[in-house]
Amino acid sequence: MKRFISLTLISTFLAPLSAIATPPRNPDKTINCDILVVGGGLSGVATAYEALLAGRTVCHTEITDWLGGQISSQGTSALDERPTQRAKQFYSRGYLELRSRIEKKYGKLNPGNCWVSESCFLPRDGHEILTQMLKDAEKRGKGKLQFFPNTVIKELELSSDGKIINSAIAIEHKPVGSTPLNTYTLSQSIEDSYRYENSSKFTKNIIRFVPKQTNKPGSNAPNWYVVDTSETGEIIALADVPYRLGIDDRSYLEPSSSSATNDQYCPQGFTYTFAMEATKDPQPQTMPSFYQQYSPYYSYELKRLASFPLVFSYRRIWSPQPGQPGQFGGVKFTNPAPGDISMQNWTWGNDYRPGTAQDNLIYSRQQLQASGQLQPGGWMGGLRTETLRKAEENAFGYYYWLVAGTTDSQLGDGTKQPQPNNRFLSGLNSPMGTVHGLSKYPYMREARRIIGRPSWGQPAGFTIWEIDISRRDYSDPYYAKTLADKEYRRLRAALSGLEAASVLSGQTPAQNAARRTRSTIFPDAIGIGHYAIDFHPCMVNSPPETPGNTEREGERRGAGQAYPFQIALRAMIPQKIDNLLVGGKSIATSHIAAAAYRVHSFEWSAGAAAGTITAFALKNAIAPYQLVDNLPNPEPQLEAVKRLLEQNGNPTAFPDTSIFNENWEDWK
Repeated sequence: MKRFISLTLISTFLAPLSAIATPPRNPDKTINCDILVVGGGLSGVATAYEALLAGRTVCHTEITDWLGGQISSQGTSALDERPTQRAKQFYSRGYLELRSRIEKKYGKLNPGNCWVSESCFLPRDGHEILTQMLKDAEKRGKGKLQFFPNTVIKELELSSDGKIINSAIAIEHKPVGSTPLNTYTLSQSIEDSYRYENSSKFTKNIIRFVPKQTNKPGSNAPNWYVVDTSETGEIIALADVPYRLGIDDRSYLEPSSSSATNDQYCPQGFTYTFAMEATKDPQPQTMPSFYQQYSPYYSYELKRLASFPLVFSYRRIWSPQPGQPGQFGGVKFTNPAPGDISMQNWTWGNDYRPGTAQDNLIYSRQQLQASGQLQPGGWMGGLRTETLRKAEENAFGYYYWLVAGTTDSQLGDGTKQPQPNNRFLSGLNSPMGTVHGLSKYPYMREARRIIGRPSWGQPAGFTIWEIDISRRDYSDPYYAKTLADKEYRRLRAALSGLEAASVLSGQTPAQNAARRTRSTIFPDAIGIGHYAIDFHPCMVNSPPETPGNTEREGERRGAGQAYPFQIALRAMIPQKIDNLLVGGKSIATSHIAAAAYRVHSFEWSAGAAAGTITAFALKNAIAPYQLVDNLPNPEPQLEAVKRLLEQNGNPTAFPDTSIFNENWEDWK
């Protein structure tokens, strides 16, 4: 059967098609690895950390030159944590070490004196701390780390049956001449970084990553592993394994979904962060030429947040002297003082929230096919460059709104006052480490999310769903009205714990079913996390900054508190490929669950599991899927992995976790 692409689709992708790279030259070097970690965010660092402590050879690539993702290159250096977990210090050992080193660096955990977190600090220091942590882990575990900054994966070579990644081709870019790295914004450089040929901006090295060891005679187990901890799920897209993107269709598993059918063009918004410094005197402020285009979007959002000192101190990352106490909308903070530095990350500010097929950032599989990116040598990162560019403009415009703006899209006239005693921080020595002043990479809240392999209880593919973690009791009449009777009964049964069979059979009326007050307990839990289900919804119209634009209706319905939750190993194992493991934001979660499974300590826990499991699999000549393919029956090697994680200080469950303990109300 011939395939035809509509003229509309062709015109949509003319620009990406013209950007596809020329065929590769021969690799400049070949590097041997036990484990190839793709992505330098916290999940990638944690993967490398545990693998190095296990004595493995790790190759680690990162598109920017900083390790840390959220806490460094993306600029969101404010640790998102829940009070109970923080009070109990119940985290992975590497995450605890990170927190300890931050405190040692500054003499206190919160040098920014911010109020969003117990720890706000400078992004560059996040990178430097993590770099030293990996060096120390390499020494302690006698492993070997080969870090490749400014490097992207371009191609994968698969085995003839498609089950094994045999090698990976990467492109490393270095600046040409006297122009320093981090001069260009990401939109100005990303396409170039995925091209094989040298350019006026960059010279390229082509690297081929291959397994370090050969298989033992008679063994079919993988002899190396690739771990995708990239920010958007690049490797799962390039490998073309099944995944989801954006909103999932409404069901008893995802009852608060804003759509009856899935919408892959509406993931959460992403953000280019920047830093600004409070000054004693007013500073000259220059209106960007594009400001009027984006100004209809900006807002304090809520009356209880409509205070510049509150917004400034919210994510303040440096405060060299104590300010005067302040309070607004029930929030206590210290007022900005000259020399204070604030990192900006605001929903109705520098968040950019496209939600249509015309402007979505992360290309869907259909869009990748249409643009040629799934053809050999065609991969260009899977992102829409024009949307990156507009998000950059939106961020620059938001700074100008903060210091000079007088409009407010949600609260109306008379709310916003100019704040000229501030300056935008840019330059290679600035907090973001860029000439332009924006973060090196945007903060990504949502990525492509794999669909796990068919599993016990989930024949369509394993996923962690909304009802697995949400504290919502679903007694709101909305759910009985919106879901079909059968679906509503299945919802109540799924939430009723030990009463499930009685509810399904009809013995217990659905509306009378007890509600378990804990998250789902997974037999293959290999990590933990805890955070609220927090949404930054996409906008209805294109472009997002359209005057009068609104958020997608119903997207915030699923938002709210979550119980402490677990990371199931099945959520990290993709379909089709046996030596690919997934960490970070690309594990098998639903759209709503992903809104909680995206913060700092979760990313570390998932990475710690990936590093431990890949090292264990190599040592024991077993593929990760074989650890869970016999569930719910006993899996001795799975239990061995879980014991190893726990012994190493990487919790797989919260205290008192048991199917008989259905009350987790103390975990706020």
